[in-house]
Amino acid sequence: MIERYTLPEIGGIWTEEAKFRSWLEVELAVCRARARLGEIPTDEVEELAGKAGFSVGRIEEIERETNHDVIAFVSNVAETVDGPVARHFHFGLTSSDVVDTAGALRLRDALDLIHNEAKDLARLLVEMSLEHRESAMVGRTHGVHAEPMVFGHKLAVWAFEMERNLERLAHAREMAAVGKISGAVGVYANVDPKVEALACEELDIASALASTQVVQRDRHAEVLSTLAILGSTLEKVALEIRGAQRTEIRELAEPFGRGQKGSSAMPHKRNPILCERLCGMARLLRGYAQVGFEDNALWQERDISHSSAERVVLPDATIAAFYMLRTTARVLRGLDVDEERMRENLNIGGGIVFSGRVLLALVEAGMSRDDAYKVVQNVAMRAWNGEGGFQDLLSEDEQVNNKLGAKLDGLFDPAYALRNVGVVFERVRELRERLERD
Repeated sequence: MIERYTLPEIGGIWTEEAKFRSWLEVELAVCRARARLGEIPTDEVEELAGKAGFSVGRIEEIERETNHDVIAFVSNVAETVDGPVARHFHFGLTSSDVVDTAGALRLRDALDLIHNEAKDLARLLVEMSLEHRESAMVGRTHGVHAEPMVFGHKLAVWAFEMERNLERLAHAREMAAVGKISGAVGVYANVDPKVEALACEELDIASALASTQVVQRDRHAEVLSTLAILGSTLEKVALEIRGAQRTEIRELAEPFGRGQKGSSAMPHKRNPILCERLCGMARLLRGYAQVGFEDNALWQERDISHSSAERVVLPDATIAAFYMLRTTARVLRGLDVDEERMRENLNIGGGIVFSGRVLLALVEAGMSRDDAYKVVQNVAMRAWNGEGGFQDLLSEDEQVNNKLGAKLDGLFDPAYALRNVGVVFERVRELRERLERD
């Protein structure tokens, strides 16, 4: 991932230094497991662990000759040990034992960071939802005014979706945190299965119940799919804010810093650049998920067509998801919510968004539904075409007056949208408790 979107906390997991450090951690865990089983002397393993080291530059130098990164790594570690105990290093293993098991450690750690960030975002959405539980606005379907609602309800929808993302992330971590120390083609020909169990236990990951030469890539596909779904949630939030920041609407706006400029040519511009960035990055995550699907089917016990792709998509997807979560939180914390503008937009058309209430009131007053619909639709279309306000035009309609009379005015109070939606905010409070408890 380019530096622009790489935050240091997660970027550090995917450096070359961190990669080789995780490889060394796996190799030494295997040696200690063998010592516990009595295969090699404990004191020699301690000596090996005390001396073993590596140099990224030296590994790269050796790899230019061997054209094999694991061999280059093993050779460099042997140079640092420089003694007979080096013979225990990488004994009975194949490259994927190290690469896949170490990869599980890094992917686990990256998902932990993402999960924590996602949980913080869920908490933020909960608090914002409760803060705006009475912020009346117009609901829109097909981009067209529908019925009154409250802004807090939108935020509640996003909060519960983030809870589902947290559940998916937890399961993805479980799928990712799996290693294998089973040798070439995975049949334990040169390594005791107990070594795998002990090494993975030390590394705090599960061991694969069965593997080929590699850990099976359906696990990685699930991780990438989970991140893509998470990205789609963040895109949903960003898209809503982008739409509401349009000049004609102006109900919401992402933060605009002092000294920030929106356009090199038009000084008045205040563009939703962060939200647009989030929408673009969500496309990356969906693309990475597709690569995960492609990587699952390998030739026989394995090929390495997945390897080149994973060197890109696993770091990039986790880094992008982490950046998107942090940026979404930044947008929401600085979100400009214009409640006055929301009320103005709600009243466009002179109350046209209350047409559903008028329809039901006419039916309750004894008019057939079809007749009531025709009356209300006719008046609504006149209001839509600018002939007058919806409520005013209704008050002039003889059929409406005969059926509703003075009751008509009471149908145009946006507070009715709050009549039953309170149950949603009770559920939001329960979500807050769950987030604090878990």
